[in-house]
Amino acid sequence: MSLRRYLDSMGGRLFLVLLIGVVGSACLALGLANARRRADLEQLNLQWMASRVQDFVYLVNTAPTPLRAKMIADGAAGLRVASGHERALTFDPQLSALLTSRVTGTERAMRAVPSSCFNRSLPSFKIRVAGQVNCWLIPVRLADGSRLTLAAFSPRIDQIGRQIPDPIFLSILLVGVGLLAFLISRMATAPLRDLSRAARALGGDLARSPLPEHGPFEVRDSIRAFNTMQATLRDFIAERTRILACITHDLQTPLTRLRLRLEKVADPALRSRLVDDLGSMQVLIRQGLEFCRGGRPEEPFAVIALDTLLECVVEDAAEGGRDAVLTQRCGHDVEAQPKALQRCLANLLDNALKYGGAARVSAMKQDDAIHIRIRDFGPGIPPEKLEVVFEPFHRLENARATATPGVGLGLTIAKNLATQNGAELTLRNHPEGGVEATLVLRRGLMPSQEGTVHSDSDAELV
Repeated sequence: MSLRRYLDSMGGRLFLVLLIGVVGSACLALGLANARRRADLEQLNLQWMASRVQDFVYLVNTAPTPLRAKMIADGAAGLRVASGHERALTFDPQLSALLTSRVTGTERAMRAVPSSCFNRSLPSFKIRVAGQVNCWLIPVRLADGSRLTLAAFSPRIDQIGRQIPDPIFLSILLVGVGLLAFLISRMATAPLRDLSRAARALGGDLARSPLPEHGPFEVRDSIRAFNTMQATLRDFIAERTRILACITHDLQTPLTRLRLRLEKVADPALRSRLVDDLGSMQVLIRQGLEFCRGGRPEEPFAVIALDTLLECVVEDAAEGGRDAVLTQRCGHDVEAQPKALQRCLANLLDNALKYGGAARVSAMKQDDAIHIRIRDFGPGIPPEKLEVVFEPFHRLENARATATPGVGLGLTIAKNLATQNGAELTLRNHPEGGVEATLVLRRGLMPSQEGTVHSDSDAELV
């Protein structure tokens, strides 16, 4: 399955929704957590700054007079006396509130331009570092009544929070969420896939077991409706077949009496025409019954020696001097419904002999399938009619003009029997003339083994 086709499926769309939704929610949660972390760090940073100022003022106030001047000149970690070159920006209410509660006599703490807080004689790389720190100007009053303006520094919180996401973490997140989304989408669409396969196989096997009802309520309801539809179709086909079988059985007696009475007609020409009409009626009834029975696949699948089956069908068709030859064998066994496959091949071969005068049958393995080809040597079929001839009771004009026996159900029955066996039946005009029917079998292929014991249902075929 291609990526585009998978993404266009319900499972693919559910996978994308889950993947985008979970990853998006995780990223949003991480972003909110990071914003909360930065806010907490900012609050801790301000508290740390207020504590540093409080400790510095306390040490200066309690230090001896000779030491006090040195302490003011040297400053402390993250603190120094402002030089007067700093440029104030905005009032910082949070830091001001913390300082007012801890240090007596502090006034408004102001944020300053970080680059203006550094000595202009510092190297240029240290000036660039100024863009990664915050700077405050904090006026304080000492115990002796003097006033100082301190320049306080701390790292910028947005620089701390601006980190490249860990690739290992992202990989684990994407892989974990992707696998989870894929498994959930597979579990959610599994009943739908079973329903889709059952719907495709419905035409070939109405007698299959009902689907188990599992999955969400909507899916169970759909499966229940499908099982009901299958049972209704099976009952309808069975009733139609019973009605036609009854009609066919009841017609046998009057048709037999009619045939006996026709033998007493004195005019030979009239008697011949009436007998032909009666034969056409019997063919119509017989093929109609066979067509109806083709929709009721009650025969079990079994392993068939295909080469032996083809030999039997060709020998039966060649009786009476008809030109039917098996030109190539495949050397493989297949799994099919024996009688249904035999009737399918017999109909195709009879159709080739009827309209083409001769038939050549071959079988060979190609691309994990057995291709059975039945070619005739007739006038061919117009390209636009190659699919139409499979419709019930459809006959080409040349067949009607030559009064070829039949009612137009042979290919229809063969097509139904092929579908019933999980095979594909197609027609094409052969490049050297005539029509070639190709039957492709894919189920249960295995090399032929001499002495293989087959099931009882196909014993007469192998």
